[in-house]
Amino acid sequence: MPQADHDKTLVLIPARMASTRLPGKPLADICGAPMIVQVARRAAEAKMGRVIVAVDDQTVFETVKSAGFEVVMTRADHQSGSDRIFEALEAVDPGHRAEYVINVQGDLPTVEPETIRAVMRPFETPAVDIATLTVEIADEAEKTNPNVVKVVGSSLSETRLRALYFTRATAPHGKGPLYHHIGLYAYRRAALERFVSLSPSPLEKRESLEQLRALEAGMRIDVEIVAAVPLGVDTPDDLEKARRILAARP
Repeated sequence: MPQADHDKTLVLIPARMASTRLPGKPLADICGAPMIVQVARRAAEAKMGRVIVAVDDQTVFETVKSAGFEVVMTRADHQSGSDRIFEALEAVDPGHRAEYVINVQGDLPTVEPETIRAVMRPFETPAVDIATLTVEIADEAEKTNPNVVKVVGSSLSETRLRALYFTRATAPHGKGPLYHHIGLYAYRRAALERFVSLSPSPLEKRESLEQLRALEAGMRIDVEIVAAVPLGVDTPDDLEKARRILAARP
């Protein structure tokens, strides 16, 4: 992606307080800062454009604001992070200056800035609507774990796939690599607008995978292959692991 396009890119971080496995997750302390602030710091370090946190709770709003980051309040009843970031996008950029939106999940406090930068590379191809990331699976147990979403794609290069399907099953069958999908996305603005206007699709509901809605609607998703899966914090054990990872960094 050309450097000049960075001023046309927004990095939006959705954060919601409701979490059954880790209540109050955005405010969980990690090395002296709330998790959502740590995520915003990683996004700022990526230097990909303006960083905005989209929240649904006043305490989180004030926490992010006091840490010096831009924040916008959104409705609490959104069904997905995509809907939340679209509401935020319309609020912070009503003039439609931004052409690209990067969606960094609010529970990725250890994500590497380079990983965030990598998600924009597929937009080198004008036909790409949505870009996302994947890692080749090395752990045999992950290949059959339904919580590890797999990307089935056509190889475009050593570092890129064109997505054909996403699944919780072990796929594709036969010899060859399997790929673990990373839920970090970038959208062309028009693609995000179209995506949130679509109703949930049959395969999306069957697999519980939102990205299938885009594929069923004929949208193109290209996938950049990166080196490692960033830790998503969903449980108290994940939180402790994130603390150890960030404590070990310079």
